[in-house]
Amino acid sequence: MLNIKELSLKELEELLVSWGEKRFHAAQIFSWIYQRGAQDFSQMSNLSLALRKKLEERLQFSSLNLAANLKSSDGTEKFLFSLADNNFIEAVSIPMQKRLTGCVSSQAGCKFACSFCASGVAGFRRNLSAAEIIDQALFLNNHSHGKLTHLVFMGTGEPLDNYENVLKAIRIINSPQSLNIGARRITISTSGIIPAIRQLEKEGLQIELSVSLHAADNRTRDSIMPINKKYPLQELIAACKNYIQATNRQVTFEYILIKGLNSDLQNALNLGKILKRMNCKVNLIPANPVEELKIFPPEKKEIVAFKTSLLKSGINATLRKSRGEDIHAACGQLRLKYEKS
Repeated sequence: MLNIKELSLKELEELLVSWGEKRFHAAQIFSWIYQRGAQDFSQMSNLSLALRKKLEERLQFSSLNLAANLKSSDGTEKFLFSLADNNFIEAVSIPMQKRLTGCVSSQAGCKFACSFCASGVAGFRRNLSAAEIIDQALFLNNHSHGKLTHLVFMGTGEPLDNYENVLKAIRIINSPQSLNIGARRITISTSGIIPAIRQLEKEGLQIELSVSLHAADNRTRDSIMPINKKYPLQELIAACKNYIQATNRQVTFEYILIKGLNSDLQNALNLGKILKRMNCKVNLIPANPVEELKIFPPEKKEIVAFKTSLLKSGINATLRKSRGEDIHAACGQLRLKYEKS
């Protein structure tokens, strides 16, 4: 049975017309789902009983099953959801002054096995549907203090490996009749799937692109990100330059600082060289400790020296403040802990 959250407003309008119903009912239904938080068709009181019955008989109305919920002392809140097939996914709510950012997953598990990330430890299960992605955003929007202002695809999975469903979900979430989250407030994070980056630049969306770099040379990146063997660093940087030129948008490079691996001054100097004169910024992230992966952050003075070196090279560099460390807020940590238990 087709899930109603897989339908754009236009697709829903066309479906209702094919049933002999009025087109304007689609906007009413969208309002109930995305703006009023309806949990099923029976709540849609401005629709006729006959139409509600049709909807119940012909369309599925999905929701997520909450398996665990942890709240950090800094206000960050993490949710673990069980899916209909008993897979687990995570989403995070991050309040910051006048913004509320939702972080959602795009896959159950991950196939890319980055050495610093807990998401792939339990292996890859499957892609999420557009509806399962939208359900995460809706849950965070309806269960947090205030409405979502920003959305990032930085949860479990590689968004560009689930390209069609992620883009479908983004277009619905971005719609004024839906959650109406502006495209420039939506970020896709990728480990560097070059063909998908090239496809994304042609979509005509003003979304933010964030690239997980984490190394300034192929040898180091090969060791922590196996995808680099297929899409080497130089080719990835070239694809990002093309993306910047085609979209006139700044690209963010995520760089996790890992003790004894990529956090010394030489790595900082190398990074400054490959990013020189690009319209980009570097988001430095001290590694979240992951015992299973033997990953630990560097000392504070090394972090400061790394950032200072980038700034001297003319690179816009920021240091991300860790959030939710006391609740396993890093990608995949809660899911891994829950599945092991």
